[in-house]
Amino acid sequence: MSKNVLILSGSPRRGGNSDLLCDQFMKGAAESGNNVEKINVSSKKIGYCLACYYCRDHHGACAIKDDMGEILEKMLAADVIVMASPVYFYSVDAQLKALIDRSVARWLEFRDKEFYYIMTAAEDSADVMDCTLECFRGFARCLEGSVEKGVIYGKGVYEKGEILGHPAMEQAYEMGRNC
Repeated sequence: MSKNVLILSGSPRRGGNSDLLCDQFMKGAAESGNNVEKINVSSKKIGYCLACYYCRDHHGACAIKDDMGEILEKMLAADVIVMASPVYFYSVDAQLKALIDRSVARWLEFRDKEFYYIMTAAEDSADVMDCTLECFRGFARCLEGSVEKGVIYGKGVYEKGEILGHPAMEQAYEMGRNC
């Protein structure tokens, strides 16, 4: 049975290391017959949550009129959500964090999503990714029935394209193929 797979590439560098891992995951998932879409979060207009709770009083509609409403619809329709970010000061980048925060408008509607996380960092240690992973996990923990299915660590990569040939590329492809 095919799944709807949504990949949220948080990298502000199109073709950057975490974005390339997203492409590998997408390739594997598509080859297995899944419906796959990748969103480059940095190319979308996503404002910061204002904590105004307009969404609470307007059935999930946000006071901010930008691309987030469309993205939320796609997230809600997805069976699998892949979240990818380079590590910025031990956490997710601002683009993906804004998306996570803006999900508050409809977070109670999320049910039974499978999550995969992709992270890249210049450091060669997974320890520098702990806070990033906890940010991803914290988001999913708030969504009823969410299940973590896999984590991909792209360690020791900084320059754009350094991930090519890295074992994480094959891991991303295989996770996509088996999602």
